Amino acid sequence: MPPPKDVVKIAIQMVGAIPQLIELQQNRREIKNGSILRLTTSPDQEAERLYNGIQSKNVDVKTDSLKKLASLSQDVTFAQEFISRNGLKQIYSIVEEGNDTGEMLAHTLKAFTELMEHDFVSWENLSTVFIKKIVSYVNMNVVDASIQQLSLSILENMVPTSRVFFELVKKEVTLDRLLIHLQVTNSQLQLKAMALLIALLLTATDAERRDMMDYLREKNIRQFIHKNIVHSSEPLGDEMAHYLYVLQSVSLNLCEHRMRTSMDPYSQEQRELLQSLRQTAFDLESEVPASNFSTERRRSLCAKEFRKLGFMNNSNPAEDLRRAPPGLLALDNMVYFSRNTPNAYSRFVLENSSREDKHECPFARSSIQLTLILCEILHIGEPCSETAQAFYPMFFGQDHFFEELFCICIQLVNKTWKEMRATQEDFDKVMQVVREQITRTLALKPTSLELFKTRVNALNYSEILKLRQTERLHQEETLAVPVLELRERLKPELLELIRQQRLLHLCEGTLFRKISSRRRQDKLWYCRLSPNHKVLHYGDVEEGVHSPPIESLTEKIPVADMKMLLVGKECPHTKEKSSGKQNKDVLELAFSIVHDVEEYCLNFIAPTRYEFCLWTDGLNVLLGKEMTSERTQTDLDVLLSMELKLRLLDLENITIPDTPPPIPKPPSNLNFCYDFSHAEQ
Repeated sequence: MPPPKDVVKIAIQMVGAIPQLIELQQNRREIKNGSILRLTTSPDQEAERLYNGIQSKNVDVKTDSLKKLASLSQDVTFAQEFISRNGLKQIYSIVEEGNDTGEMLAHTLKAFTELMEHDFVSWENLSTVFIKKIVSYVNMNVVDASIQQLSLSILENMVPTSRVFFELVKKEVTLDRLLIHLQVTNSQLQLKAMALLIALLLTATDAERRDMMDYLREKNIRQFIHKNIVHSSEPLGDEMAHYLYVLQSVSLNLCEHRMRTSMDPYSQEQRELLQSLRQTAFDLESEVPASNFSTERRRSLCAKEFRKLGFMNNSNPAEDLRRAPPGLLALDNMVYFSRNTPNAYSRFVLENSSREDKHECPFARSSIQLTLILCEILHIGEPCSETAQAFYPMFFGQDHFFEELFCICIQLVNKTWKEMRATQEDFDKVMQVVREQITRTLALKPTSLELFKTRVNALNYSEILKLRQTERLHQEETLAVPVLELRERLKPELLELIRQQRLLHLCEGTLFRKISSRRRQDKLWYCRLSPNHKVLHYGDVEEGVHSPPIESLTEKIPVADMKMLLVGKECPHTKEKSSGKQNKDVLELAFSIVHDVEEYCLNFIAPTRYEFCLWTDGLNVLLGKEMTSERTQTDLDVLLSMELKLRLLDLENITIPDTPPPIPKPPSNLNFCYDFSHAEQ
């Protein structure tokens, strides 16, 4: 039976959180003890009022309604009510038919963005007229920056959903226009322009992506990014760091085709490239032209020269390049090195061809293996991660980054070969050392290739040996039985220390990000444990807030109500996204707390693996369970190693026996006991 018409439906609103309307009749269980509540209109009443308000002829009423709509659209209950009244159609009309580019339009686009974020309506339902209107705001020279930001955000979310939309946006929003937006001083507008550029690149076909990257290279986008974004006076945000990582990954993956293509011995072009390596190295030093020799003599001479170049199969060097990866990419790198640094190339080849056979460093074989190592280190051919932010600043300072990096590293191979006094049998050992040199130097994030070259050359073989020895000493543990027994006695005390550290970290709290299916990372929330370890406090926070006071976190979960901890694929928020491509990085960082009798879940995506380990360990401690993360074992090993070394300092250079010394036999009599009575007399 419907309620009488004179009965007013009301709802409550939680103060301090994202506007959330809760009808008392339907959602009573969501209210926690101690929550501050405010009486307000119920979601359906509010939706009806604003639906009528945005159709008003009065401009002020319409603007106020759109402003309120933009605020309330973040609430899923309200959004559902508004969309069910065909409210999106009214928003379409305001955009398609209006000519306003001021406050009213900004509120309209904000409301539209928030409503679409709930995934009740597909992006594919948008009309061409609406899209072209949004595109026009992006292409306008004089328009409010907030409108352009929202328009770019709408296009970014829309492009991956449909091939038709991609082609329409790619045609209407030119790369030149996006480059103009990238050059503004407004960091948010710059960020949204980069987001749309990345969305276009990821949605494009391989051929389209290559054409787009070629055009961007002509416009010197790398130099601009290197100067104005990477080295900007403002700190680089997580979202921009992710987009730079994706741009780097997309650019490097253009090498994938050559990497996976084997050399075709019947290709005239590829044979000429191969011959150019030999000619650059040896034809200049030859006094007699090879054309004066007979065919057999010329073939024998070429085979000898290819052997000096370091090819395994000197009679048919194309066979060395049949392995893919690295395929033709290795040939491209060798040719680039010979043409762009001919002096270094000639010095490498001639220096090694004059050594004894067993000590010469094979240029071709080293180049092929080095190309494969660089492909593995730079993850060429691997799909982009949806959360990674690990880009190399020096990548954006150089147009031919991969080739220039190869030129530096192939000379490093020759240098390390001489330092190790290696022979052909040591080839794999040398390449392992070179891989370690490159990896350790890249981890320092050098800002330019020159700085990389300086640091990687400073990290010579003797330095690598010192680092390995230091790390080995940290890892080595005495395996004597008494020491192992001492380790077991120390473990409980050290585990308790780790538990206390985990709980202390939870008390300090962590800033988490809400990541949606469309890679939006702009919503933040904070969670921390109360000092008495009895309540988890959490709530939404603004950008820039790093450690909010516990009183500002309005939501709370009593530790006593926590039932269990879920991680990875078990979490409900990872199952919800299982329809698309499951992201391995997100799965490794996801965990959820199941709480209350209704088994509600509080879902987390940790910012780093380190935070994931500390939070899951701390929550397990609160639940009375064992700490299971890999970080627990690492910390325990470090603490045990330190404690053992401190306790064994006095036993340095003393061999600890595996078994205790034998107990001597009892004496034949006990008459040796001293008689004190005689001494007293």
